[in-house]
Amino acid sequence: MSFLNYLISGISLGSIYAIIALGYTMVYGIAKMLNFAHGDVIMVGAYVCFFAAAKYNLPPAIGILAAVLVCTTLGIVIEKLAYKPLRQATSLAVLITAIGVSYFLQNAALLLWSSSPKVFPNFFAQQTVNEAGKKIKITGFQLFGGQLRISYVTLVTIAACLVIMAALLLFINHTKLGKAMRACSEDKGAAQLMGINVDATISLTFAIGSGLAAVAGVLLCSAYPTLVPTTGSMPGIKAFTAAVFGGIGSIPGALLGGLLLGVIEIMAKAYISTQMSDAVVFLVLIVVLLVKPAGLLGKKVREKV
Repeated sequence: MSFLNYLISGISLGSIYAIIALGYTMVYGIAKMLNFAHGDVIMVGAYVCFFAAAKYNLPPAIGILAAVLVCTTLGIVIEKLAYKPLRQATSLAVLITAIGVSYFLQNAALLLWSSSPKVFPNFFAQQTVNEAGKKIKITGFQLFGGQLRISYVTLVTIAACLVIMAALLLFINHTKLGKAMRACSEDKGAAQLMGINVDATISLTFAIGSGLAAVAGVLLCSAYPTLVPTTGSMPGIKAFTAAVFGGIGSIPGALLGGLLLGVIEIMAKAYISTQMSDAVVFLVLIVVLLVKPAGLLGKKVREKV
């Protein structure tokens, strides 16, 4: 059952990567830019939820909602202040700005909340009473005589990923705003001529991606409960890798890339080496891109000359 345990853990981790990767792939698909500050928005969402639950004793649902609202607002503010003035700038200028925003958020978190690690509460544990009458927390359940153990946070993470993916696809394909986003992705100039507000559409994309980052931050810290100002850095890089792996700009590609990346990482830790797992992940990415440069579900785009 060890293999099945590892597989489920990999799917759970991959679901978190997929939710984060959605932010990268949506922004790139519409604004044609890489928002490397996205990983730090995850960290901000986790801190907001942590303080709402641990300091103010608010219910978990309120903490998660507060994190989503704060990160959604933060995403819009970042887009307006940092990226909107660079609409016509070179890709290098936008990339440097994104890295600058990332460091700004990390250092702001360091000043506001210090570098001391915080232990994130497990929102998905269930309280019960044992034979001695004491309240205890049950974090999961066991199958096959205890050989297969599945935590509640694993189930919630996988379910959240599938629900978010389905809702996002419905939104993109069957709503007026979603059709506007697809039009901007195809040709911003033509979309503007058709009466679509391109700036508002890009802001909406940042808002959705940042709101999803808050959800991913809560799920990530529930599974791996140490919270520091750099919490979102490596997951952000790996989620970007997942987006490229699946085909950046493709929403199903973000899901596929995230799930595969999570499974590969967990299997590498289990069967190869914990220290080499990240190297294995990026090696697989390099091999895939050598064979299929656009990613697994990406499409080749011919530039008009």
